[in-house]
Amino acid sequence: MDVKKLLDRETPRTITKSKKPSRGDVARPRRRTKPPWVRTISIIIPAHNEEDYIGLTLETLNRQNYPHFETIVVANGCTDRTAAVALNHCSRLVVLSNKSLGVARNLGAKLAKGDLLLFLDADTLLEPGGLETMVNKFTRDYAAGTLKGQPDSKRFSHKVIYWVKNFVHHSGLHHGSSGAILCWKKDFVETRGFDEGLQVRENSDLINRLRRFGKYRYIGETSAITSMRRYEHGGTKRILFMWFRLWVESLFRDLHHRNYETIR
Repeated sequence: MDVKKLLDRETPRTITKSKKPSRGDVARPRRRTKPPWVRTISIIIPAHNEEDYIGLTLETLNRQNYPHFETIVVANGCTDRTAAVALNHCSRLVVLSNKSLGVARNLGAKLAKGDLLLFLDADTLLEPGGLETMVNKFTRDYAAGTLKGQPDSKRFSHKVIYWVKNFVHHSGLHHGSSGAILCWKKDFVETRGFDEGLQVRENSDLINRLRRFGKYRYIGETSAITSMRRYEHGGTKRILFMWFRLWVESLFRDLHHRNYETIR
């Protein structure tokens, strides 16, 4: 995972720091040294045409009560105002010409200064106090983890979907994610990060590789509130059948040829 090689392959149009600090930055202590036991969280948000969601996602982060974090937004292949909305509300903004979730996440991790990484979807909101809960619950015994998922919808079918999803994550039947993935940067580097050729089940692939360094942690004390737009656009039955088919297919064949339909 060489930064120079990555930058040679996909040259960013922009790598910039915010012109003014976010609320999270303002809250950070300036006059005293951070205690050595305090962890810095690097929050990496890949964003492709997310102008309708990225603003609120960053706002909820900047309202967190845990001050030791940075937010890195990687706008990849955007044709809308995603970068303009994110600018000045994150610690660092990176703009890539091409759309690639894996490249965006890996580059964000390369630029991260924290020892704890949180990969957060651009349409996913953290509850108040979420970062502090993560720091307390995700210890060195764990190598990968996720949060309790919560739909941004009150529809009964959506609530049932996330009840089932949370159950399989909490019980250990499946080591997956709900809009958020936690891991240590040193472990992420050892695994060589996300498989940039995978467009489906890439989260499960990374988590499975991380588990050689420690246990999987489901954090149920705080939630990641995720947009249900994919289910609303494609239909709940159709999307559930797609997930099931991909899971079965992953047991018998390579999925590098499969892609998700972009929903915006």
